[in-house]
Amino acid sequence: MSKNSLIKQDGVSYLIPFILVTFCFALWGFANDITNPMVKAFSKIFRMSVTEGALVQLAFYGGYFCMAFPAAIFIRKYSYKAGVLMGLGLYATGALLFLPSKMIGTYGCFLIAYFIMTCGLSFLETSCNPYILTMGSEETATRRLNFAQCFNPCGSIIGMFVAMNFIQARLNPASTEERALLSPSEFDAMKDSDLSILISPYLLIGIVIIIMFLIILFKKMPKNADKSHDIHFLPTIKRIFSLSRYREGVIAQFFYVGAQIMCWTFIIQYGTRVFMAEGMGEQEAEVLSQQFNIYAMIIFICSRFICTYLMKYTNPSRLLAIFAVGGMLFTAGVIFFQNRLGMYCLVAVSGCMSLMFPTIYGIALDGMGDDAKFGAAGLIMAILGGSVLPPLQAAIIDQHTVGSMPATNVSFILPFICFLVVFIYGYRMLKVNKAKTIN
Repeated sequence: MSKNSLIKQDGVSYLIPFILVTFCFALWGFANDITNPMVKAFSKIFRMSVTEGALVQLAFYGGYFCMAFPAAIFIRKYSYKAGVLMGLGLYATGALLFLPSKMIGTYGCFLIAYFIMTCGLSFLETSCNPYILTMGSEETATRRLNFAQCFNPCGSIIGMFVAMNFIQARLNPASTEERALLSPSEFDAMKDSDLSILISPYLLIGIVIIIMFLIILFKKMPKNADKSHDIHFLPTIKRIFSLSRYREGVIAQFFYVGAQIMCWTFIIQYGTRVFMAEGMGEQEAEVLSQQFNIYAMIIFICSRFICTYLMKYTNPSRLLAIFAVGGMLFTAGVIFFQNRLGMYCLVAVSGCMSLMFPTIYGIALDGMGDDAKFGAAGLIMAILGGSVLPPLQAAIIDQHTVGSMPATNVSFILPFICFLVVFIYGYRMLKVNKAKTIN
């Protein structure tokens, strides 16, 4: 092993802290992707439109937005470890609040629980991403973050698997139309039964988070990035947003996260339409759609490992631009194909998305030093794209048809635009890097 390897610098190994922090990536991946199918589940359980169901995503990603800069201030005042612990504490609290939410039985209570849970996820992402960047040499920082982020979709796959097998497959098979015909008492009984099924995985992950909290609490973690605790909020914000690399990175991240959440949330609606057109029942079509979502995540993971390897030989900005073009091409297929070919294209989009979040993150924070604590917050706030854009897509889907095309297909014009923005960022940063090399 070289003196400055991926997780070792100047003879100091960061292996155990790296493993613990990387496990947190899997934990928030689980939360993200057990939640995406809940848009459809809550829509059925509470007899709501897709747009109303998408409020799950608004509450979920709204927590990221609201807590990012408070998290950065907290981390700057205390430490990355304190930020991780605060994140785990809020995550566990939000997950365990699903029990009283079920007992009360109103949709709004679940939205509050999601919001608290994702305030915790905001702390985790604001802490863990830049923390990983410090666990080794600056030259390998983007590769290191890509490697750590490889384990985020591992948690996502587990979340999808749990959602498919322990929630979607166990909910009452009554279709949306059949539920609409139920009497109030019949509806309440079915809702109570379905909510009991829905909350169980959240309660279990809450217990897992508490165990993880205790492990990190008593484990000595590196403090090499926690030397400065001075808070100069406004001057720092002004300084980092004056950098085009960072400013444009926040914009690119907003649109990328929006594309990711739209593609992984509405694959359920897209697949349900395709498979019901083939003669399947609604619940069977939903479960099969979630299977395709898992296939997409497997491709996502494999592609991320491949991209992490390719970054040893290729500029990250170039890879980002190339994969954004691929995302646009496959999204065009999602829009214009109205059969399983469109579903295959939607699965393939995940392979193109694999490197985008950590690569945009690494490029935007390159060379920021201690300002990365606040820089990270801006990039986490950009996750608001996952809150703002899905309801817009849901509003299109609720139109059922747009001209002669299914509205579900047309709605994917939004992810297409998002990938175009990511391409522009990757291309511009590639030009900047070439100019630096020439100079």
